[in-house]
Amino acid sequence: MLNPVLKPVLTAALVLAATAATADPVGITRDMMSVTVDTPQGPVEIARVQDNDAVFEGDFARIARPCPDFCIQPMIPAEGVTPVGELEMLAFLNDPEVVVIDGRVRRDFAGGSIPGAINVPYTEASDRLGELGCEPDFDGWICDGDDVKSVALYCNGPWCGQSPTAARRMIAAGFPAGKLYYYRAGMQGWRMLGLTVAMPE
Repeated sequence: MLNPVLKPVLTAALVLAATAATADPVGITRDMMSVTVDTPQGPVEIARVQDNDAVFEGDFARIARPCPDFCIQPMIPAEGVTPVGELEMLAFLNDPEVVVIDGRVRRDFAGGSIPGAINVPYTEASDRLGELGCEPDFDGWICDGDDVKSVALYCNGPWCGQSPTAARRMIAAGFPAGKLYYYRAGMQGWRMLGLTVAMPE
């Protein structure tokens, strides 16, 4: 005979298991369930959370952050920069001509990032253009060679000024605005959609 104390717990577990087993699949698009990207730590499969009852929680669920500091950012942070969404970001992660850059400070990056992104804090963005194929010059950088990579920048979300600041500083140092893409939704949008987040090891 089943212990009366355990019966409600087991019943709830069975209901949860049945719900999970019959949950509708959560794809990235109608024809794409996941994307695998190569990272320095090995391949990572990016997919959406498959729990149909999942909700957005944690710090990124906060929607009323005080401005200044957390003011809504423009869709285009500087003239010539192209705004992009999640599908473009997923494509960029597998494009050898594009570097996906997390423009946040290291503390934020350590709290979780887009798999395959590299951390270039916005405070260092204009000093590290050599990593993107630019050549140093007395007044900044020369970034007109065929080896110059395109860059997709993101930070915490539509209220985060770190990657927009990185874009403006990069352009001022000589990086072509036409090679910059801006994922304004950032980690807030990425997490809201239940996409895989890379955590530090």
